[in-house]
Amino acid sequence: MLLCATACSAPAAAPDATTGEVQQVLDRRAAAVLKHDASGYLAALDPAASALRASQGAEFTNLAQVPLASWAYRVTGVDHKGPQATAQVELRYRIQGYDTAPVTAARTLTLGRRGGTWYVTGDLPARGAAQPLWQQGPVTVVRGARSLILGVGQDAAKLRGIAAAEDAAVPAVSAAWPGVWARRVVVLVPASLDGMAALLGAPAASYRGIAAVTTGEVGGAGAAPADRVIVNPDAYAVLGDLGRRVVLAHETTHVATRAHTSPATPLWLSEGYADWIGYRDTGRTAPQAAPELLKAVRAGDLPADLPSDADFGFDGGADRLAKAYESGWLACRMIAANWGEAALARFYTEVGDQPHREGALEKAMDDQLGLNLREFTTRWREYVRSQLA
Repeated sequence: MLLCATACSAPAAAPDATTGEVQQVLDRRAAAVLKHDASGYLAALDPAASALRASQGAEFTNLAQVPLASWAYRVTGVDHKGPQATAQVELRYRIQGYDTAPVTAARTLTLGRRGGTWYVTGDLPARGAAQPLWQQGPVTVVRGARSLILGVGQDAAKLRGIAAAEDAAVPAVSAAWPGVWARRVVVLVPASLDGMAALLGAPAASYRGIAAVTTGEVGGAGAAPADRVIVNPDAYAVLGDLGRRVVLAHETTHVATRAHTSPATPLWLSEGYADWIGYRDTGRTAPQAAPELLKAVRAGDLPADLPSDADFGFDGGADRLAKAYESGWLACRMIAANWGEAALARFYTEVGDQPHREGALEKAMDDQLGLNLREFTTRWREYVRSQLA
């Protein structure tokens, strides 16, 4: 509810002054979070907004166990009309011991002015933005040797199992990827597929059957972004031990390689490399790990080209998506087998370190493999046939 009573007759503050005043309110709120001061946190809220105060009080309690290193708000814009305002805000936070750069969440706040003070009357994710985990319920925290597992609606034993699997994934990735990375991973485990979708700000149908995904902005410059591995508890639960091992090693590879993954990196390379590390020490053969591509090849449908980024979309059907992943995996497997694992890592790094997609793949192929794209594609098709025919 936006306040507009006796305050409606009060003179409006200048836009810059309003922005500064709102920022001060949120600065005090941020300080209260870090001090675990519930009354200070609620002091930013309109005293008359009982439903908001109840929901925000529950959210503050849900957040209590999360080990925060920082929590801050930045007001990016204010639309001010009399005693009412709508503010666009960036919430930026880091988890202690894991994040070298903050996670950023866009929020839309409504505010009302009462007695010369601005109070928050509404706090929602910005349009298209994701929901934080602690808005889904109390957060259970399990600490692994190399992982931090944050779960909602999950028993501690299940979270400890995920921590153990992630603790095994981190050294497996480090053994294959020579680049510098934190070697520590935060895993979010919501209560359901719908909870996972809310954490990603996307429809649940997009992730049905997907056991886990990794969030984080790509880019090769500056501090590495704060990645999160988000587990779909429904799909993860039906996997066996090997499947869970491969999935978490795959997602952990995305965390490890993030600083060298950019818009120049085609999805067949980023997803293929993650699968290559995931399967690296499992002993799985090509027919075992690429069943959809196996069926296609044995039916006479050998792919003509490396998969496009569009082939990794969810709207093309499960078979097309599976063949795209399997094709990327076999491309990386071929490089490792013929040029060596170190060359594969150098190839990945050089592609991702280019500023633009155009020409990046071709340059890295020439530099690291001594082939052009046409020659590489021909070699890859021959490799696929030899492994699956």
